[in-house]
Amino acid sequence: MTDQAQPAERGGPVEPSFSEQLAEQLGGVRGLTESSIPVLIFVVVNVVWSLNPALIGSVVVALGIVAFRAAQREPIRHAINGLVGVGIGAMIAWRTGDAKNYYLPGILMSFLYGGLLMLSAAARHPAIGYVWAVIAAGGKHTWRRRARLLRTFQWLTVLWAATFLLKGLVQGWLWLVDEATLLGIARLSMGYPPYLLMLGVTVWAVRRAIDAEPVDSSAAEPDPRGVEAAS
Repeated sequence: MTDQAQPAERGGPVEPSFSEQLAEQLGGVRGLTESSIPVLIFVVVNVVWSLNPALIGSVVVALGIVAFRAAQREPIRHAINGLVGVGIGAMIAWRTGDAKNYYLPGILMSFLYGGLLMLSAAARHPAIGYVWAVIAAGGKHTWRRRARLLRTFQWLTVLWAATFLLKGLVQGWLWLVDEATLLGIARLSMGYPPYLLMLGVTVWAVRRAIDAEPVDSSAAEPDPRGVEAAS
């Protein structure tokens, strides 16, 4: 599956290595669920009550998740990341007095990620290829000398960028028209479900590329310009 795991490239399993490691980076199913709970609390409390209780509720829940993990002597990195995200959004919403601004950091980050991914593809250094290498290939970037894999990571990077940009556009439009409740629903529905779908597409596409173009481990690393010209 990867440049690191040679047996996988000879026909071994592909999905477990990458998907399990990526799941670990995201915090697993539990981490994904816990990161959504504060947002859900904010949406519900803001609808049935008001802004300030919603802000307090979401922050308290995020803090509670961190405290619970710490008490269980479990890793808190993902919980802290979620708390930071919730805290920034809550601070902006509290300062402006507008519930929709709770989601503003996430909207801006979607555009930022989408733009950076598009730029990396345009520069023929597709970011998804580098992410794959870090997570599933021990930091090795031998995919750069394999024309089919390079092309695969190119279009995958564009597809990931389009996913982020679509998310930003939809939520940005809801932000502009001041639909805080719909914005919260969009935040939840356009969060991890599209990412999990894109993960499946990524694993499938890279597996096909690897199976169709076995790596030549004895090949020397060529000049990247030669790879780009060949692709």
